Amino acid sequence: MHLTLVGLSHKTAPVEIREKLTFPANTQEHALARLTDSEAVSEAVIVSTCNRTEIYCVTQAGFDGPAAVIDFMADYHNLDRNDLVRYLYVSEGEAVVRHLFRVVASLDSMVLGEAQILGQVKEAYDHAMSNSSTGRIFNKLFRQSFEVGKRVRTETEIGENAVSISYAAVELAKRVFDNLEGRTVLILGAGKMSELTAKNLLSNGIRHTLVANRTYERAVELAERFEGEAIPYDQLFERMREADIVISSTAATEFVITKTLLAKTMHRKRDPLFLIDIALPRDIDPACSDLSDVYLYNIDDLTEVVSANLEERMKEARLAERIIEEEMTAFETWLESMEVVPTVAAMRAKSERIRAEELEKAMKRLGGLSEKEIKTVEMLSQAIINKMLHGPTERLKKVGGEKYGVAYVEAARYLYGLDNNPDGKSPHFGLLKSILGRGDKSTEASTQPHKNGETIDSHA
Repeated sequence: MHLTLVGLSHKTAPVEIREKLTFPANTQEHALARLTDSEAVSEAVIVSTCNRTEIYCVTQAGFDGPAAVIDFMADYHNLDRNDLVRYLYVSEGEAVVRHLFRVVASLDSMVLGEAQILGQVKEAYDHAMSNSSTGRIFNKLFRQSFEVGKRVRTETEIGENAVSISYAAVELAKRVFDNLEGRTVLILGAGKMSELTAKNLLSNGIRHTLVANRTYERAVELAERFEGEAIPYDQLFERMREADIVISSTAATEFVITKTLLAKTMHRKRDPLFLIDIALPRDIDPACSDLSDVYLYNIDDLTEVVSANLEERMKEARLAERIIEEEMTAFETWLESMEVVPTVAAMRAKSERIRAEELEKAMKRLGGLSEKEIKTVEMLSQAIINKMLHGPTERLKKVGGEKYGVAYVEAARYLYGLDNNPDGKSPHFGLLKSILGRGDKSTEASTQPHKNGETIDSHA
C-alpha cells in the first residue's frame, strides 16, 4: 500500500492547461469509478478547483502508482501524455500527507490564507466517499486534514484580513477605474464566487449591480440579497451596455462571452468595459481583448494583485507549518499501526497475556501438580496459542501487500480487540463491505517504469 499524488496547479500550469484537466462535480462519479476500477488503485479522491487538479490515491505494491494515475488523466481527457507530464507534480508516501495538510491549511493557495480551499477539499472527499472510492486510509487521512485546516485557522492569524480570488478581482477593478463609486457591475453567474465578488464590490461603492444567470430564479435570489437587479439571460448583451465592469464565474464548459457577440455590444457602448473572467474553464473568449475599449483579465492575472499581503501571512504560515508537522506525526503513528508486523505482534501479545492469566487461574484450582506436570500444562497452553495464531498470521503476511490488504489488517485488529473504541462503534466495516461488494483482484500487471518520488515538472 502506497500513498500517491499526481496533480497540477497555478504554480505549474497556465489557465489554458488547467481548464483541460478539470473534473466537475457531475463527472466525478464516473471518473472515480473508472480510476478505482484499476487494479493499481484501491482508494481515490479528486480535488478539482479553478487553481488545481489533484488526484490522491492509495496504490498497491507491485504497481507504478504515479504512472497509472498519469495514464488515467491523459486517457480521460484525451490528452497527449508526453505533453501533460510537463505540468504535473508527483508525490508519494509521507510527502502526500504533508502536501494535503498544506493545501487544506491554504499554504499552497494562490492567495495564502484564503478560506475556500478547506470547503473545496471537503466537497471532493464527500464525492469520493459517497461513491465508495475511499476506505480506511483516506477516511482517516482526509478527516484529519480537515482538523489541520481548523487548527491553522484558529491557532494562527493566517486568515486575518483574508483575501480571495473575488477580492483580488475587485482590487484589480479599482486599479483600472481608480474609484468604483457610482459604477455599475454585471455579475454573470450566481454561484459562491459571484456572491463573494458582489459583497466586496458593494463595500467599495458600486452604485448598481446587475445579475444574470441561466436560471433566472438564482439571479433573482442573489440580486435581492444585494439590492441589485436580476436580468433575463437572453438580455445579457443588451444590458451589458450599462455596465462598467463584468465579472464572470459560471459553470459553462464553453465561452459564454464571445468576440462576435461582444463586438455588437461595444458598437453601441461609449465607455470602456472591464472584464474579469474568474471561471475555469474560462467564460470569456480571449479574443475579446482585441476589441477597442475592452480590458480583459483572467484568473492568472490576479496573482500580482494578491501578492501585497503575503509578507505578514508568511509569518503566520511558519506557525501553521509547525501544526502540520504535529499532525503528520500523529497520522504516521496511526498508519504504522495498520501494518501487518505491529498487528501480528499485538495479536500475539494479547494472546500471551490471556494465556498467562488463565493458566494462573487453572494452576490455583488444580493444585498439587508436580513441576513436570506444570511444565506440560504450560507447554500445552503455548502450543494451543501458537497453532491458533499460525493460520491468521500467515494469511495476514500473505495479503498484507495486496490491494485490500489494509482491510484484512483492520479486520484482525477489530476481531482481536486491538483498537480502543469507547463508543462501541467499529470503523472497520465500510472497507470490508467494499471488498465483499467489489471483490479482490490479482495484483499482477506490467506498468511503465517511473521513479518513485520523482517530481515530473521542471517548473516546481
